Amino acid sequence: MRLQIKQIIKIFFAFCLISSCQKKRADWVVFNANVYTVNDSFEKVSAFAIKDGKFISVGGDEIINLYPNALKFDAKELPIYPGFIDAHCHFLNLGLSLEQVDLRGSKSIEEIEKRLLSNSRKNQSDVIIGRGWDQNLFENKGFPNNEFLNKLYPNKLVLLRRVDGHALLVNDLVIQKAKINPKTKVLGGSILIENNKPSGVLIDNAMDLAMNILPPKGSEVISKALINAQKKAFENGLTTVDDAGLNKSTIKIIDSLQKTGDLKIRVYAMISNTSENLNYFLEKGIISKDKLTVRSVKAYLDGALGSRGALLKKPYSDDIKNKGITITTKEELFELAQKLSSKGFQLNTHAIGDKANEIVLDIYNYILKENEDPRWRVEHAQVVDEIDIQKFNSKIIPSVQPTHATSDMNWADDRLGANRLKRAYSYKDLLDWSGKIALGTDFPVEKVSPLLTFYSAVARKDIEGNPSEGFLKENALTRTEALKGMTIWAAYSNFEDSFKGSIEIGKFADFVILSKDIMTVSEEAITSTDIIATIVNGSIVYQKFN
Repeated sequence: MRLQIKQIIKIFFAFCLISSCQKKRADWVVFNANVYTVNDSFEKVSAFAIKDGKFISVGGDEIINLYPNALKFDAKELPIYPGFIDAHCHFLNLGLSLEQVDLRGSKSIEEIEKRLLSNSRKNQSDVIIGRGWDQNLFENKGFPNNEFLNKLYPNKLVLLRRVDGHALLVNDLVIQKAKINPKTKVLGGSILIENNKPSGVLIDNAMDLAMNILPPKGSEVISKALINAQKKAFENGLTTVDDAGLNKSTIKIIDSLQKTGDLKIRVYAMISNTSENLNYFLEKGIISKDKLTVRSVKAYLDGALGSRGALLKKPYSDDIKNKGITITTKEELFELAQKLSSKGFQLNTHAIGDKANEIVLDIYNYILKENEDPRWRVEHAQVVDEIDIQKFNSKIIPSVQPTHATSDMNWADDRLGANRLKRAYSYKDLLDWSGKIALGTDFPVEKVSPLLTFYSAVARKDIEGNPSEGFLKENALTRTEALKGMTIWAAYSNFEDSFKGSIEIGKFADFVILSKDIMTVSEEAITSTDIIATIVNGSIVYQKFN
């Protein structure tokens, strides 16, 4: 079977190259395929034709007779789906993280030390940046302090992001240069203190104090990171990425790289909520190009559950003096919502705790009374009180990341307690109230894998298949719902469903070919499914077999 797929894809690639040099009524026709169109009736077909990067015919194998001069590709019944859309990720940060020390999965300080030292032997820089540590994997589950960093690197700047990106562990040299002391206060953030001195852990907005001592990244560094991130995305079947928080300068670089053809992936860019970005883009107006859309703003209401920054109605079960952090106040969010509504821009607000979701939903519903089709989004919607989940509706879209549920399941009960946990990661309930749900990964917090998104959504298990009965399985999505969530519903949440998200006439020819049919194979087989090819605009951008 592996050899057969390899032969198929080689022929397919050759056809694509030849078709670019010939003029026909159709460039090429795919037939004998198992195609999930994900159109309104969720129709399955066996063939489609492509011309100039768009689908021009979709239906049965008789399509090959309509275009006698077109090149033909026999898919040998392989499954084909619309190109996967990651509705919430950090595309630039993924590219940057590929140059940093990967600390994901570290189960102890000793393991972090080994990875840092291994990297140091290859990288002699005066600045060490890493990402991925998670104290919940440690034996005592307590936040680390920076004593080990001070011993290892007394003369180098060390900045290590927590896996969720909402906490930073730094050494004393960083603390000194950032002029942080026990009396330093930060709105929307906190500095952990041990023995009357900063421990090295900075949470949410306090991270900026440390990050700001680093020189700004130049355009060459940004460009390289974007290209590297694109490679990873294409390898995983992604054709569109929603980057949840970009500055003006990066968006301009993305636009430039797309114009030169170096960046072929489609980007839905959420603007970071800064005055500079808002002043520029709200004055410029909505940008809608074939591969770049700019019409939304990303705001943060609270922090993350893992670092106890998520804003809760009642204290954390494992920290009874703490209810979390407010990053954007209710008044600030209300003012922002009014401004964006008047300009026709979408607001996408990070809300993880139940108090955060209550605030966001109340503001959204008030502001959107007269707005017919706003498609405003709640990013994460992770813990939502029963009384608040009813505030979701057709105007408010939950944008969730199913792998968060399976990554957090071993410690979420510690943070929330059994009763609150029942209202967490409630994807099915959110879908029932809103009518649509957008799915993403939040990479590099999680792996770059829409197939894991799909698996986590329907099985509610981790990659090892645990727990056997599924985590809070009553809120699992069906396979149809999960596929829609990463194709047509994700496109809808971006105002892009009229030209992507399904295999239909007139839409961009973005699709993915898999080795197995994830709609019918066993749950366990989903995780071993391969991306055979990723196609954007009718051109192969990734193929598994060279």
